[in-house]
Amino acid sequence: MKIHLLSIAFCLVFLSCDKKSKTEKAVDAIPLELKIERFDKIFFETPSKDLGNLKKEYPYFFPQGNDDSVWLNKMQDPLWRELYTEVEKKYSNFEPVKVELEELFKHIKYYFPNTKTPKVVTIISEMDYNNKAIYADSLVIVSLELYLGKEHKFYQFPNYIKQNLEQSQIMPDIVSSFSARKIAPASDKNLLNQMVYFGKQLYLKDLLLPNYSDADKMGYTPEQIKWCQENESYMWRYFIEKEMLYSDDQKLLPRFISPAPFSKFYLEIDNESPGRVGAWIGWQIVRSYMKNNEVPITELLKTDAKEIFEKSKYKPKK
Repeated sequence: MKIHLLSIAFCLVFLSCDKKSKTEKAVDAIPLELKIERFDKIFFETPSKDLGNLKKEYPYFFPQGNDDSVWLNKMQDPLWRELYTEVEKKYSNFEPVKVELEELFKHIKYYFPNTKTPKVVTIISEMDYNNKAIYADSLVIVSLELYLGKEHKFYQFPNYIKQNLEQSQIMPDIVSSFSARKIAPASDKNLLNQMVYFGKQLYLKDLLLPNYSDADKMGYTPEQIKWCQENESYMWRYFIEKEMLYSDDQKLLPRFISPAPFSKFYLEIDNESPGRVGAWIGWQIVRSYMKNNEVPITELLKTDAKEIFEKSKYKPKK
């Protein structure tokens, strides 16, 4: 009897793995030619006399109105060159990142067949941590100076920002930017709409980054994910009892949706909570909706938050 049960269990595991592998096999079989240009390297290794040629080749990186002296000074400035040296130390071998980029764009092609594969260009920019990776239709721009590792000496940011300045965040950041082009904007600004909007974004990461952990998809530490899982029921009860879901109070967004060192329940748990817990709960709502409804991903991204919530049968784990 014990052997029989083990055989059944093995078959179930095998079938589950086989089902998963069918999708991944289909993804792997997608032909893809990915072009990557290291503009950061090209810029700092171009001789000053060739600046004109560089501007012609990459006009979108040289806005009009700036004298050539601006770019020549940047090429020679010791601080910029030190930053380039640090980037080159980290990314002299770009092959591991290229492999991940190819996997990501194959997954995008699988779920969104009409999407053209963009060219990827890496740059060194102005430490704008709100725009680390930009997906702009035919072009993806990645600011490598913002993926040097959270402990890097150049980062004078709060810890909740520094923890996401890791190489492991390049792909999740690209998906976040890509999702803005695919997800219908929220019809209004109540808390539920914002929760579900970011829940859709995170669900896209489930599909496009299947090998990534929930922590990396969310930009959390493993401990922060664990905190959310352990306090899911409590947080949900708080939102319901305070009648927050359909509230248009815009102060709720920085409390529970926007990046922050912690979420603001105005209780003792604030010190332990990560920021953006509303987005995390929105993710669980969307996951529940997709588990209980046979809906293609393109349909999910167009469906309004109220319908998703009502059909999700979402119940937080106790």
